[in-house]
Amino acid sequence: MSTVVVGTGPVSIADVVAVARHGAGVRLSDEALAAIARGRSVVDELAADTRPHYGISTGFGALAALSIPADKRLDLQRSLVRSHAASTGPEVEREVVRALMLLRLSTLATGHTGVRPETASAYAAMLDSGLTPVVREYGSLGCSGDLAPLAHCALALMGEGEVRDASGRLVEEARPGHTLTEKEGLALINGTDGMLGMLALALHDLDVLLDTADVAAAMSVESLLGTDAVFAADLQGLRPHPGQATSAANIRAVLHGSGIMASHKTPECTRVQDAYSLRCAPQVHGAARDTVEHARAVAERELAAAIDNPVITDDGRVESNGNFHGAPVGYVLDFLAIAVADVASMSERRTDRFLDVSRNHGLPAFLAHDPGVDSGLMIAQYTAAGLVSELKRLAVPASVDSIPSSAMQEDHVSMGWHAARKLRRAIDGLTRVLGIELLTAARAIDLRAPLHPSPVTRAVRDLLRDAGIPGPGPDTYLSPDLETAADAVRSGAVAAQLGARS
Repeated sequence: MSTVVVGTGPVSIADVVAVARHGAGVRLSDEALAAIARGRSVVDELAADTRPHYGISTGFGALAALSIPADKRLDLQRSLVRSHAASTGPEVEREVVRALMLLRLSTLATGHTGVRPETASAYAAMLDSGLTPVVREYGSLGCSGDLAPLAHCALALMGEGEVRDASGRLVEEARPGHTLTEKEGLALINGTDGMLGMLALALHDLDVLLDTADVAAAMSVESLLGTDAVFAADLQGLRPHPGQATSAANIRAVLHGSGIMASHKTPECTRVQDAYSLRCAPQVHGAARDTVEHARAVAERELAAAIDNPVITDDGRVESNGNFHGAPVGYVLDFLAIAVADVASMSERRTDRFLDVSRNHGLPAFLAHDPGVDSGLMIAQYTAAGLVSELKRLAVPASVDSIPSSAMQEDHVSMGWHAARKLRRAIDGLTRVLGIELLTAARAIDLRAPLHPSPVTRAVRDLLRDAGIPGPGPDTYLSPDLETAADAVRSGAVAAQLGARS
């Protein structure tokens, strides 16, 4: 199994996916340990000072003006973590917790938080061993960062709270605890790591899903006897958005060599232009791609950040700041949910066209074997429509909502964690909507026989058939086929056909 080495520089999105989703190991570099030790020396010096210093010898938030005597400071750190580990609701996914832990470790490794090397090493060891604290759905306002989720991880480091082992079982036996000293409890909980981790995972997934959306759109254009003339590079170039160019090129590559497309490129064909859901696919998918690239730029800047409050500066100052506010991440999480809903909406419209004899150009009603006796894929479209309706609700931004907290000290919060949680649900919905379009288009391709599809669409059709989704025929139990199609999308197997053959 691979190991991600966490240094003083940023981890990558690929690192986040490797640790969070694929169980890669983790260790701190020697350079990081040296930087951590330098930062800690500043805290040790201030801890011995008679003057109060925020986060080191004072209370927190609205209690920042209270000076804490030296003999109470271990209690201060312990109480901070225990009181802030206040999430409730269903458990958050293991991959999300591992992602936020890696990102908090990456910030510790910069040397700007003031933790001791042994504390950072213990945190890395917990992550490396596969121990995953139980974090629950509700509790973060995204300011000061993801306090409650991160506090559950810090609590586990102290030997308290609920933890699952690498196999997912709750650890019942007592665990050795790590004692936190001045500044360390605060350093472990003050960051945007939860929302950022979910953003990194979402960007990875959307790279796959937008390629898949291009494949699905091309399959629909092909099997609905649409025209590919509108996807020509020179026409697309008249509106020079990079994402649009990429999507159009993908659609051209998928349609290349299609006998179905060639069958109606004749002088007798009177089709001038297709419906928007076919003709404008590059414009919508491309806009989503460009939104993803903007979000990626924000994520990469955030991955390079050292977020804590107070923070240890390069010249040894300890300064309070507002870098923990989640607005930059919260905004792009909301932007992505809007794009996801729109791509899914267009996909559902293409699915619907297949089922209507007035619009599907010669295919049977609902692609049924015996219309009337059989319902075909009628209710698959209902399912897609229900998902799209949910995605529209999930597209309502969370980042415009703020509820003051901490006796009005934290009087404007980002709600970035909530934006991330709804984006994860939206991505699952898009996955399922695209699966339904692919399943529908594959059946339509079969019904166009003896006309032959393009090499790419044939490969996708065969992928679905090999996975157990039947071709045209009498009605069967449909739900398992929808799950199988969604799995093919989620795994990246459909998107891989584009890369393998374009």
